[in-house]
Amino acid sequence: MVTRREFKKLMLASCFLGSFAVATASCATSGNEAQSGSDSPTAVEPKTVRLAQNLSPISGVAIVAKQQGFFDEYGLNVEVSNFTSGKQCLETVVGGGADIATTAEAPTTAAAMAKQPIAFLARMEYSDLKTLTLKSSEIGTLADLKGKKIGFTAGTGSEVYTMSVLAKAGLSPDDVELVNLRPQEMIPALSSESIDAYNTWEPHVSNGKKSMGEKVAQIDTSGIYSETFNIVTMVDYLNQEPEVAENFLRALIDAEQWMKANPADAIAVIAETVEMKEEDLAAIWDDYVYEVVLDQKTLDILNTHATWRLESGNHPPNAEMPDFTTVIYSEPLKNVAPDRVKI
Repeated sequence: MVTRREFKKLMLASCFLGSFAVATASCATSGNEAQSGSDSPTAVEPKTVRLAQNLSPISGVAIVAKQQGFFDEYGLNVEVSNFTSGKQCLETVVGGGADIATTAEAPTTAAAMAKQPIAFLARMEYSDLKTLTLKSSEIGTLADLKGKKIGFTAGTGSEVYTMSVLAKAGLSPDDVELVNLRPQEMIPALSSESIDAYNTWEPHVSNGKKSMGEKVAQIDTSGIYSETFNIVTMVDYLNQEPEVAENFLRALIDAEQWMKANPADAIAVIAETVEMKEEDLAAIWDDYVYEVVLDQKTLDILNTHATWRLESGNHPPNAEMPDFTTVIYSEPLKNVAPDRVKI
């Protein structure tokens, strides 16, 4: 496995080869910049940061930053608390139990509508949600979902995806029986035939296929809904610790670059952390789009999700459409890597 230090040595070597005449001057001052474009780590007193993390490949960039020591290089002692959903992660941050969350757009829109003073710092991943069905339930098309029991996770992207799938099929929630389940409860529910299908994110679909084999089938829902996974903190924390936020993002960018340069090693690191087999993660690796960025896709998904909340009534009392340009705090990422701020 290529370690972060070996990776940086390789990048430094390329710097020497590319411009030998100025190698001493350029590489001495930009060794770390060569591998990510972000600022070099500075010597700072280690700062403890409490990270509420969804223990899943969707948190892959944060997982690699922790496991490969990129946080350490920027003077951050990151203490990780793992959860099974981004909703739990953001609730922990809002409640004061953590400083930074990895979370999806669903909890983010709910918090914004509840006027919680959150600060959205960056997107780090997006991927399509999927539907796994029992073959015995004879669900070959979206229209075949009518009258079926469908597992989903309320208050998350799974719920928005479910409503989007139903709308695509010309169905309403009254045409099906919705069963609220945590992602880890879905495979047992499908296996016992308590439900006919479930809607969720990876790796729970691939795990279901592996567990149930020929008894299940995935229907084509590609492009219906992508869930983002993001870095969110509180405004007060950002105001108190702006350098911590910037160094946290620097570490994530370094981790992202390392992952792209070393995909096999990245798969190994993430698989071990989330307790998956490497071959299982490798099979769905390309489903995850890892990029630390603020772009129009990020903003569009937040707006789409918030619009759904208002139309469905699934929102806090007296909620209004948030102005997400006031929820997104682009300054930390702009200070670190301005080319990654595209909105």
